[in-house]
Amino acid sequence: MSESLYLLALLACPVGMGLMMWMMMKMQRPSTSAAAESPAETTVDKQAELIKLRAEIDQLRAERRDDSKPAGWAL
Repeated sequence: MSESLYLLALLACPVGMGLMMWMMMKMQRPSTSAAAESPAETTVDKQAELIKLRAEIDQLRAERRDDSKPAGWAL
């Protein structure tokens, strides 16, 4: 009986570590339904973000051109 308790205590650490590693890997891996939807949504989100950032860059460039004109110049 006491030998089985020693064996149980000896195996508790490696078994617990293996279980924790398995759970962490399972949490990091996306599920099959989420994996099917993610690339399409990500592509659309990235394209929308890219359009937004390009518009912001154009606006900043226009402001910079307006600020760089000499005060005597008028359109």
